[in-house]
Amino acid sequence: MSLNPLIPTSRSATPEVRLEVTSNPIFLSGIRELVHGVCRRLGFHEANCSQVALAVDEALCNVIRHGYDKRTDGHIWMSLYPYQVTAAGQSEPDLHLQIVLEDEARQVDPATIKSRDLSDIRPGGLGVHIIKEVMDEVRYQQRSPAGMRLEMLKKQGPTAKRLECCPDPECGDKSSGSPATKNQSMKSGGCHGER
Repeated sequence: MSLNPLIPTSRSATPEVRLEVTSNPIFLSGIRELVHGVCRRLGFHEANCSQVALAVDEALCNVIRHGYDKRTDGHIWMSLYPYQVTAAGQSEPDLHLQIVLEDEARQVDPATIKSRDLSDIRPGGLGVHIIKEVMDEVRYQQRSPAGMRLEMLKKQGPTAKRLECCPDPECGDKSSGSPATKNQSMKSGGCHGER
């Protein structure tokens, strides 16, 4: 994966994407699609895109169900911080996406946020376990004066797929391709074929 000029080379202080939604579950599928689509556009592998969308969905369900006790008028903020990191000794950058979810729901001690015992076979209660399994870093914090904050980090890994682009003015990456390449990109499901 080469450096993508459209993605910051360090975590910025302000999010690239910030969304405010109510704690109404009717919006969950739309948020999943948004997160999955952003991951694809950034160049994450398809499996990673699905994992990030799943983690966000599980986290939001937990906020709605346990934090707001299924109230639909609570506030939730989601911030996305994509960035590229080139580690010492590596020539290729690694793609990272930090997702921060904040709410004003009931606070809990972060030390008590755990998945249930996996040997206890019954439906539900695996959200925390799933989030920790599919994300590279997970951290819960209490917000001041109210609510909780969840930080999740996904790293693409060393075998990142490069986001192929074309000379479309909206794309911003004019480093590759010709009109013929654009057509090929659309046919092959490249960046413009994904729209």
